[in-house]
Amino acid sequence: MNSIFKPKLYVVFKQGYNLQLFKKDFYAGIIVGIVALPLAIAFAVASGLSPEKGIITAVIAGFIVSLLGGSRFQISGPTGAFIVIVYGIVQKYGFDGLMISTAMAGLILVGLGLLRFGTIIKYIPHPLIIGFTSGIALIIFSSQMKDAFGLQLNQLPADFTEKWMAYSANFGQTNYYTLIITIVTIFVAVYGGRIIKNVHGSFLAIVLVTLVVALLKLPVPTIQSVFGDIPNAISFQLPHFEWNSLGEFIKPAFTIALLGAIQSLRSADVADGMTGGRHRSNTELVAQGIANIVTPFFGGFPSTGALARTATNIKSGARTPVSGIIHAITLLLIFLLFSKWISLIPMSCVAGILIVVAYNISEWRSFATILKGSKYDVLVMLIAFLLTVFVDLTIAIEVGMVFSAMLFMQRMSKLSNIESVDIDNDILENYSLLPKGVDVYEITGPFFFAAAQSYKETLKEIAGDSKVLILRMRYVPFIDSTGILIFQEIIRDFRIRKVTIVLSGVRPEVRKVLEDCGLADIIGHDLVCDNFGEAVKKATEELEKKMLFKINRF
Repeated sequence: MNSIFKPKLYVVFKQGYNLQLFKKDFYAGIIVGIVALPLAIAFAVASGLSPEKGIITAVIAGFIVSLLGGSRFQISGPTGAFIVIVYGIVQKYGFDGLMISTAMAGLILVGLGLLRFGTIIKYIPHPLIIGFTSGIALIIFSSQMKDAFGLQLNQLPADFTEKWMAYSANFGQTNYYTLIITIVTIFVAVYGGRIIKNVHGSFLAIVLVTLVVALLKLPVPTIQSVFGDIPNAISFQLPHFEWNSLGEFIKPAFTIALLGAIQSLRSADVADGMTGGRHRSNTELVAQGIANIVTPFFGGFPSTGALARTATNIKSGARTPVSGIIHAITLLLIFLLFSKWISLIPMSCVAGILIVVAYNISEWRSFATILKGSKYDVLVMLIAFLLTVFVDLTIAIEVGMVFSAMLFMQRMSKLSNIESVDIDNDILENYSLLPKGVDVYEITGPFFFAAAQSYKETLKEIAGDSKVLILRMRYVPFIDSTGILIFQEIIRDFRIRKVTIVLSGVRPEVRKVLEDCGLADIIGHDLVCDNFGEAVKKATEELEKKMLFKINRF
């Protein structure tokens, strides 16, 4: 159990923690806490929730993941990846439904960690991830046009196409104060941090723009005018639901869990690349799961590893998970002491920050690179992208995963083949020459369901004059249940044709499968050989037996 769940904070304290490390973590934690504030507010608003829920999520999830997580530098909290799915759940089930879905997703994440799925999740195809993250970015961008232009739309359509049709019909009502604030926010968020060092652009934008709007009393919507005053308290709450309705939340919970796992492990991988460290993926999944179980009961929503905040944490000099705990405490103090000022933030400022976030998570460079690559990768990416934008994120992930698996199997089946091998005297220098009537074929690639039928058809066509057939299997890494079934059919067919099969170069793991399923008994244990020399010897002996039987018969 220790190898599955072993928090990095425990490892750090066991190795020794001192005042010098704390000073670096303390500084980094305060910087990341300030950076996280505008993002937490923006992600909550974009998800159809009140701003304080984003801060609560960043505080509780950030604290738990830093305390229990498998990475030294991971900063957890609300992220742009969840906006689309959270907004959909809130619209359909309300906040109670979101609480249940988030807690269930947490349980799934804990299960994935305990079952050691951390490594496997890393192998989800990159084109699939780029496809749905680019789709999410486009949806986030589209959802902010109302607040960015100050459009008076009471009910914004959920459908992507209908949404843009509504915008087009109302762009003539643009509030130019709002539009200018949005443009200024984007400019300051992108370039402010370069002009004023050690101050994040988003935080600088939200402070400057809010001050200007408040002092000049500009006629633009603010958080207060839309959501009312922001409460400065965190309280425990339970969702209202019926037990027979829990099944409805499995699908959104699975989507949240999968997105959370992908985002967290990607963020941890990037942190490893920046520092040369090594995170514990299964521990990280368990910690993220616990965070998502606990957070909704205090008014939060789904959380995961935040790549931008994690990178900021590292660049600010963090050394251990203590910086993540300091980040959570910093956010908590800001929330408790300055919540009344948060309500003055203009909605167009939040929209500007989210437009920058959408650009950052779009990964358009990766999107363009994949478009120039394999047609299979392009197909997977475009399917995920289009389904995310025009249908549903959950469906996009499900279809994308299935389609990726199908294409992978097709590729693997093409790599798997069987062909005749010409054996020259150099190979046989330590053995007698290959007798007439003994043929050699080599199987390359896994003997699995996608390739097994092709093997069967090929083998049926060969060995016309063969008495003994040597099948070289040194390049067969595994054989699955379908492969075993097909192999049994092949053996029966060759027995009818009175052809003996000798296996050569069988790997230990493949030999074990053959023995466990009884195929080794059918073939003959002595005819399942470890190397080619032994196989040639056995084939020669089998051929001599056949010849002797034929002579004695007459």
